[in-house]
Amino acid sequence: MRVGLGYDVHNLIENRKLILGGIEIPHYKGLEGHSDGDVLVHAIMDALIGAMGKGDIGRHFPDTSSEYKDIYSINLLKRVKTLLDEQNYIINNMDCIVIAQKPKLAGYIDSMEEKIAEVLDMKRDDLNIKATTTERLGFEGREEGISSQVIAMIKKDEGV
Repeated sequence: MRVGLGYDVHNLIENRKLILGGIEIPHYKGLEGHSDGDVLVHAIMDALIGAMGKGDIGRHFPDTSSEYKDIYSINLLKRVKTLLDEQNYIINNMDCIVIAQKPKLAGYIDSMEEKIAEVLDMKRDDLNIKATTTERLGFEGREEGISSQVIAMIKKDEGV
């Protein structure tokens, strides 16, 4: 078994779609970033890449590359899944949290879990996504940005 920890944060800005967990969420601001700014998917990728001992998402998908400009982060997650497969790892489980004062995310979590579990070919029961606020404390509480933290456990596929 191997464990990885992922973290990501982006500013909220106007005139940008809000994408979290691969899902577009209605909000008057979106996340700034070289890609679509999906902090949840970025934290998941970082946790999985870290669990494999392969660095971080910046090493694999640098924000200096035009190839990743405005890319849908789910497409990057598919590449991380390929890396897991090439290394004969399967995901045991992941626990994820999105920290945002607004918008309220409870109504979108099922869709996020469905999307991510499908991309990673994992049981939905092995993926937990939750959301919290900071009671108006810090940058998330002031609605300046959104962050996400993920812990992932992977293991070698014994059937290979």
